Amino acid sequence: MGFLPSLVLGLTITASRVFAATKTVSVSASASHAIPTSLLLQNRAFQQVDTANATTALVAWSPVGKKASISVIKDPSPLSSALPNSLVLSVPPLEIDEVGFANEGYWGINVEANKSYTASLYYHIPPSPFALFTLGKTPTLTLALQAADGTRVASFSTPLKATKDGEWTKVSAVLTPRHTPASTKNLFVVTVKDRLGLELLGYEVHFALMSLFPPTFKGRENGMRADIAETLAELNPTFFRFPGGNNLEGQTVDTRWRWRDTVGPLTERPGRMGDWGYPNTDGLGLLEYLYWCEDMEMELYMAVWDGYSLGGESVTGDDTLAPYIAEAIEQILFVIGDPSKDEPAALRASLGRLEPFKLRYVEIGNEDFVGKGPDTAASRWQTFAANLSATFPQLSFMATGRGEGHYPLYTPTPQAYDLHVYATPEWFAENSFYYDAFERNGTKYFEGEYAVTSTNMSDLYGLPENGRLLWPTVAGSVGEAAFMTGFERNADIVFSAAYAPLLGHVNGSQWTPISLVTSAAGKIYKSTSFYVQKFFANNKGDIYLPSTLPDSSNGTLFWSVTQWNSTGQLNIKIANTASEPADMTFVLPFENVAANGTAQVLTGAASEFNTPEQPDLVVPSTVAVKTGTTFNYTAPGFSVTVITVDVQ
Repeated sequence: MGFLPSLVLGLTITASRVFAATKTVSVSASASHAIPTSLLLQNRAFQQVDTANATTALVAWSPVGKKASISVIKDPSPLSSALPNSLVLSVPPLEIDEVGFANEGYWGINVEANKSYTASLYYHIPPSPFALFTLGKTPTLTLALQAADGTRVASFSTPLKATKDGEWTKVSAVLTPRHTPASTKNLFVVTVKDRLGLELLGYEVHFALMSLFPPTFKGRENGMRADIAETLAELNPTFFRFPGGNNLEGQTVDTRWRWRDTVGPLTERPGRMGDWGYPNTDGLGLLEYLYWCEDMEMELYMAVWDGYSLGGESVTGDDTLAPYIAEAIEQILFVIGDPSKDEPAALRASLGRLEPFKLRYVEIGNEDFVGKGPDTAASRWQTFAANLSATFPQLSFMATGRGEGHYPLYTPTPQAYDLHVYATPEWFAENSFYYDAFERNGTKYFEGEYAVTSTNMSDLYGLPENGRLLWPTVAGSVGEAAFMTGFERNADIVFSAAYAPLLGHVNGSQWTPISLVTSAAGKIYKSTSFYVQKFFANNKGDIYLPSTLPDSSNGTLFWSVTQWNSTGQLNIKIANTASEPADMTFVLPFENVAANGTAQVLTGAASEFNTPEQPDLVVPSTVAVKTGTTFNYTAPGFSVTVITVDVQ
């Protein structure tokens, strides 16, 4: 019998791989949307775009009105130095019809009746012969939600007022739709209308930082998309690894994640070019994630940049690393520092959070075993770990590695390693005993990223025709479950684990299988691996009960038995990686065992998977099972089962 006080399952943000979210728990198309921010507008502030290229600068935007003309420019009087670009609406002379522009969102905008959508934007009008404005004949500015058929289901209008040179006016509105449109192909529309049409010269209006939010999770300003957060809450996550993952590293030193650029007013957040080819807005920043951790009752595992970027660029040498170590120290102080002593903590307090957040674990870097990382990893670790440990002796610092024998022996010795593995269903099953052979020397392990990606071990990240999976499959999820039984058996050294990638968008993903949870406008799709994670997370137990061990060489049946100390309930997790059913007999060493229990079962054909077209092709079922001191159970082929039974 062994206790499982530390093994917890949680969430990780890997990197925003295609829709702003996927292998760093940001893998997908917009680091502002796939990771569960509720922002509905794509390309809202024209960050990190080439203003000379209308195709990229105007992504998601289109003109409204026959004579409307829009463009993105580097504004001579920008909203802020962080947001230098603006959208220019050119209103032609003598125009009496509405002209404006629309945003399509992230492949659609979900609009529901009687919900409150919070919209905002900034505008200014460059100096010009604006006679009508000075005479009070001001045009009308309208913000609206428009259905695919052109019907406006909610709108707000206000006078478009002349602005002083260099000054911007903020407009905020709450839009409450009267009915729910038939589809999600809706638009956020901004228009200008001159009722008299007497402006002889025409004019321009510049717009910046436009936002649209539905009701957010826990009502947080600039918060999380409620349906995604609620879906993740089903996993009962106990920690969140942030900011990554590849999301932390950047392709270059210059494009690394910088905590100061993600806090404070949105007008002061420049965003950056993400690691997967699209801009990250950083509207969902460090403080928002800290509040999300509290709202979800998750512990933060925070990573700091350690001198290595994905493009192979390294920073080495104590003097050269000094400013980056200072940056890491300030990042930690923002989270746990004293506002009366520490400037970063004082900044936190100025943003409304006086008391510190909770923090125990800090990860130094990400995947330092990849690419050219190993060339400098040991020296960078030594410099960072020595300085951070001296500054924060109360914290535990994690290094990154790839498994037993696949990471350097750092000095000082890491208190913990974050290990990542992507492989085939067979590899995960064959390595169910991966951690059993690890030396018990005080070092702890965090399986920070793992998932089945392919059926071809020699081409794990190749094309679908060579084995790469498009979606998590039944066989892959069962293999992951077999591997996870090893986490429970080795919980004395494996303290946490997180599947990756966490989130993706069905219309934009640069990583496959897409993710644990896939979203679209108003839709959530749960993968087969989601249900496996839910099985383990919600039936974890806090005591591990030794049992006859599975075949560690070529077996296809894997199990783990845990118990809740408070109730005595047993949780028997079973993964059958074979295509045929397997008969099992359990002999329980308890005097009183309930005659009946329940079995939650996920099973299907090996290659089956859930998709937007068939979101519930493979879902769990719950059945009653006969139990007792001795009982039999037949595990279906390609299945994961959790049997719960009360004992005394």
